[in-house]
Amino acid sequence: MNAYLLLANGMVFAGQSVGAEGVTVGEVVFATGMVGFQETLTDPSYYGQIITQTYPLIGNYGMNKDDMESDKIWAKGYIVREACKTPSNWRCEETLDSFLKKNNTIGIEGIDTRHLTRIIRESGVMNGAILTTFDPADPANKAETDKLLEEIRAYAVTDAVKSVTCAEPEVYNEKGETHIVLMHYGCKRNIIRCLVKRGCKVTVMPAFATAEEVAALDPDGIMLSNGPGDPAEPVEVIENLKYIFELNIPTFGICLGHQLSALAAGAKTMKLKYGHRGANQPVTDFESGRTFITSQNHGYAVVGDELPAEMGEVAQVNANDGTCEGIKYKKWNCFTVQFHPEANGGPKDTEFLFDRFLNNVKAAKKEAR
Repeated sequence: MNAYLLLANGMVFAGQSVGAEGVTVGEVVFATGMVGFQETLTDPSYYGQIITQTYPLIGNYGMNKDDMESDKIWAKGYIVREACKTPSNWRCEETLDSFLKKNNTIGIEGIDTRHLTRIIRESGVMNGAILTTFDPADPANKAETDKLLEEIRAYAVTDAVKSVTCAEPEVYNEKGETHIVLMHYGCKRNIIRCLVKRGCKVTVMPAFATAEEVAALDPDGIMLSNGPGDPAEPVEVIENLKYIFELNIPTFGICLGHQLSALAAGAKTMKLKYGHRGANQPVTDFESGRTFITSQNHGYAVVGDELPAEMGEVAQVNANDGTCEGIKYKKWNCFTVQFHPEANGGPKDTEFLFDRFLNNVKAAKKEAR
């Protein structure tokens, strides 16, 4: 079946349908990873977005339950150059097409994804739609196309954190020695895995949990997860964080957790032209002087110069564009990073940050005795 990608600027790409049929509207972004497509699709940080994979062949090792970062696909749509029809891997349970259909996710293959990526790089991220219902390039469908373009241009990702957080607390590894509260702003499962394999009991809390609710759990440490959307939108979460930090419990923030912490500290965030999404983003650490290859997925960044000096300092920057990638706080017992040290399907170069966090937790417990 034919499928089409219609961008907000009126451009049309024709291809073939993969996954579910119909119409889906979202923010079109690109991800540069060669692998990790299943983790990408099930990452809640992609809520409201249509993902373009720059690597030309996707799905060649298939899909399986163990590598999912959540229970379902959160992306609004999926764009690939070629979807592998005959995957080969001993862990493969189904094809990409089957997985998309099962999750009612509309996709398109057979278009030049690298050309599309260049358009996004030059023009910035833009809204678009994938559809199988009619050809938007056909003059006979002008009225339908104009109506769809209106919807595309009006689209915005809203209530993102509220849409992806958990409804109730969840506990993992009940008998773990170190108790970590993980604030769920769109948490990936591998954050939980990284903590559990280090002997932690993990209590996952809904995004809007208060400082009183967190304190009642008597945690040894707090983690602030990744998540989707404009970090300035969940004002209630930001206000709650100000009180959570006053508990003086060692805290580690990742991605959206990094941005929310900066906003709570009085800094500002900005939307990037086309974001950082992929598994090969270089980050320079000021303290060590080393540059690490990291996995990233964010369309916003903290404006480092806007961080009040008495609150903290920028600790890492992106080696490509100089944007803030990490903050070490002075007032709070906290450090945060924009990238993903827990990356699954990506580099493990910075997973040691979990150990740094847990060392802070141990030091705080020892001091409290």
